[in-house]
Amino acid sequence: MDLQQAINERRAARAFTGDPIPDVTLEAILRMGTQAPSGFNLQPWRFIVVRNGENKSKLQECAFNQRQVGEAPVVLICCGDRAALNSDNIEAVIGLGENNNAMNDQYANYMRNTIPSFAENGPSFGSTEVWTNRHTMLAVAQMMLAAKSFGVDSCPMEGFVASQVKSAFNIPENVDVCCLLALGYAKEPYKQYGGRFHLKQVCYGESYGDSLTLASS
Repeated sequence: MDLQQAINERRAARAFTGDPIPDVTLEAILRMGTQAPSGFNLQPWRFIVVRNGENKSKLQECAFNQRQVGEAPVVLICCGDRAALNSDNIEAVIGLGENNNAMNDQYANYMRNTIPSFAENGPSFGSTEVWTNRHTMLAVAQMMLAAKSFGVDSCPMEGFVASQVKSAFNIPENVDVCCLLALGYAKEPYKQYGGRFHLKQVCYGESYGDSLTLASS
């Protein structure tokens, strides 16, 4: 389906059939999700792909035994790596840009000089975990739409005990669990559309609280 249809028809699936997702489809979803934007292209997201039944049961115990974790053929543990702001990752991104003819010496030096102070001061995010979560969720949102375009349903989940997930899946201290994303084929009946607020309630013109006027409205 096209992008607009995928956006309009995506729902959080509360139950899954358990039918497997073909590897070629799963790989496409992961690739499309990781095409999401990130600050300085640092790509702080990390995804643990959980498909083994025993591991899903272990994860389900960390997620208040929610049925989606056990039923979905794939559950992603979506993480943000705070080390993405370290020099090793900065140099890796510079190298990636050079390999793609998208990096020159001037911008490479700008990254080396700017990112450390940006990370230390956090002018727009306060803590590194907030920064990594922000970018990880961009990738997660893109994955959900990519999945729906292939007819694969999803359920983003924040109901879990992060410390238990980190311990059970050997997640390093500097990596934070942002959310879980269950992927599979939803059981009927599907979750009904709950509606969205009118744009007038959530969008403002020029200053917070001021009315936004659009030609179409």
